[in-house]
Amino acid sequence: MPFVNDMMDDAARKRRDAEVLKAETLSRGDVVSAHLASDRRLQSRFRFDVEVIRQNLEHEIIGQPEAIAGVLDMLSIVRADIADARRPLYTSLLLGPTGVGKTELVRCLARAMHGDADALCRVDMNTLAQEHYAAAITGAPPGYVGSKEGRTILDQEKIEGTSDFPGIVLFDELEKASPEVVLSLLNIFDNGLLTTASGERTYSFRNCIIFMTSNLGAEELRREAEAENSLWRRLRPGARRSRKERVQEIAKKALLGRFPPEFVNRIDQVEIFNWIEREDLNRLIDLEVEKLNRRIAKHNCRVELTDVLRNHIALEGFDRQFGARSLRRAVRRFVEVPFARHLLTLQSAAQVADQPRRFLAQLQGTQVGIISADAYGIEKHE
Repeated sequence: MPFVNDMMDDAARKRRDAEVLKAETLSRGDVVSAHLASDRRLQSRFRFDVEVIRQNLEHEIIGQPEAIAGVLDMLSIVRADIADARRPLYTSLLLGPTGVGKTELVRCLARAMHGDADALCRVDMNTLAQEHYAAAITGAPPGYVGSKEGRTILDQEKIEGTSDFPGIVLFDELEKASPEVVLSLLNIFDNGLLTTASGERTYSFRNCIIFMTSNLGAEELRREAEAENSLWRRLRPGARRSRKERVQEIAKKALLGRFPPEFVNRIDQVEIFNWIEREDLNRLIDLEVEKLNRRIAKHNCRVELTDVLRNHIALEGFDRQFGARSLRRAVRRFVEVPFARHLLTLQSAAQVADQPRRFLAQLQGTQVGIISADAYGIEKHE
């Protein structure tokens, strides 16, 4: 029966894909149980532990203490259950340059709260650049195909969350959506409800936290960061204003230049992300190697870097314009590719061991060498 065989093959493929994703999306421990073990004396709908989330965010989001503090303040309001019940629990815009961790912060929050980085309703707004794509949010209007079903790209289960945890919604790269799509969000931010254009279905956002990300004003923020310590800035009238005030002014100007005032006025908080600095590189490299080690755990392997190679990756991978993604590409080039080749060589030579093995990646001239270290010393494998 070819049809049944195709279904079985498809199910097996999806199962393998899910196994691969576990290393990237699932939390390191059972965070859900940690949350549910927290104090229950507080009369609140939610039972997550803000301290557990703080530890996870600070471990995975590097160089953004102000943004993390803003999210934790928001979570304190949600945990105490004192937010306006007629609106979303919180609406936050994450603003800043590319590659600094805006989307990753939301995914990390989902992982720290629900145990899975994909436990959120994510809408990629760059796919909604045409005005007629507003129907993807509000549903097809009466008389059009699909209007009676009231279908949208929203995931109601992830929006509403659970009895103990709020839902998380992410509108990613907001500025790339058409003005009509952006205006379709007004009612969501105002009263927490979205009724489809046909009136057949209503989505409730009153039990969720809404995040948006945007790169608006990134160039102006870069120039502000470069000029912050200049002599001209110190001598300029009004230079005594705090950095936060100047940055907030840049952000407000950029937002009002792209979105109408009634939209900006419905955002509870704008969190502005910093550029990646050189002092953050070692922690970012450690984080990328940690992710790699989770992926290769199925091979009973673990990779460590020598200091020389670490410094080389930091030198080659630092790019203020592209942020952590540039560093990630350097890790792939100087660690993942050589290790993959070495692993394939071991496999072809039938040298893959059942016991966990530790490998050192070191720079040898312009090439990276992979060295196997065991309890009996160092043995080099060509």
